[in-house]
Amino acid sequence: MNSKELADRATLKELVDKVSIFGDRKDFGALVQLFAENAISETFAGGTPVLKLQGREAMQEAFKNFLKDFETVYHFNGQQILTIDGDTATGTSYCTVTLIGTEDGKKMKTTIGAIYQDEFIRVHSSWLIAKRIGNFDWQDKREELILN
Repeated sequence: MNSKELADRATLKELVDKVSIFGDRKDFGALVQLFAENAISETFAGGTPVLKLQGREAMQEAFKNFLKDFETVYHFNGQQILTIDGDTATGTSYCTVTLIGTEDGKKMKTTIGAIYQDEFIRVHSSWLIAKRIGNFDWQDKREELILN
């Protein structure tokens, strides 16, 4: 592996992590700038398609609406496999997503196991996500214990 490929791998890992961090901060304007202008985002829950979006504007609105009722959003990114071919790349990333919000007066915690299949493209020497398929394979929802 040469130094250019090592640099690309580090940049792509950082790109995936930035998407998660901006999501956690609910900074959807910054988040969608990490996607190509006409990027596609598809979401599956338990193998069933639940959402398909194209373009930054549609993504920004959908992400905002989905996360609006959660007080805490926390992504923990794990292992990642990348294949780089010039100015394109593909990758698989594992992520645990924690969402905390109030439901019927109770603090609820939802934990989701997600696997992201990403297609990346280099645009003007910067890597962007061209397509993201999110597979939410499992979910655990329970009342959150509040510590004083």
